[in-house]
Amino acid sequence: MRLYLDSAKKRLLSYKELAEKTFRQLSDQQIHWQPAGQPNNIYIIVKHMSGNMLSRFTDFLTSDGEKPWRQRDAEFIDDAPDATMADLLDMWNKGWDCLISAIDSLSEEDLGKTVYIRTEPHTVMDALNRQLSHYPYHVGQIVYLGKIMRAEGWDSLSIPVGRSQQFNDEKAAGK
Repeated sequence: MRLYLDSAKKRLLSYKELAEKTFRQLSDQQIHWQPAGQPNNIYIIVKHMSGNMLSRFTDFLTSDGEKPWRQRDAEFIDDAPDATMADLLDMWNKGWDCLISAIDSLSEEDLGKTVYIRTEPHTVMDALNRQLSHYPYHVGQIVYLGKIMRAEGWDSLSIPVGRSQQFNDEKAAGK
């Protein structure tokens, strides 16, 4: 089902774009900001997502998605406090490029094949669905942190509050 692969790719890229719209509103310093209680900052979230993508989608059909070279626990440490937005975007794009390349290489016949993640068998479709829930979870964290930091200076990523009817009217009019 090429339709499924195209849909999965479209959805994943829409989450990528939401995060990137958030990144464009932030400074180098803000990607390292952590609220009280030590939740992950944006740099850590990106580091984790990229590490996950590289591990899961390198040799996607032929090796376990949890690669021996992956250091998952290290992904949750901000070990580069001087990293810039450019550094973050480089890491971000490496993960996404690996993921999208893997999806683009799949055929309809591949969807029913078995792949492994931490030795657990998944169909290719299920492995993709797993990531379709994992990555938006983290993108939501990125957006939320961005909104907190930008406060009143936040530029809405979707329909701004109070403008739903105007949006609907414009869509209905074909604008």
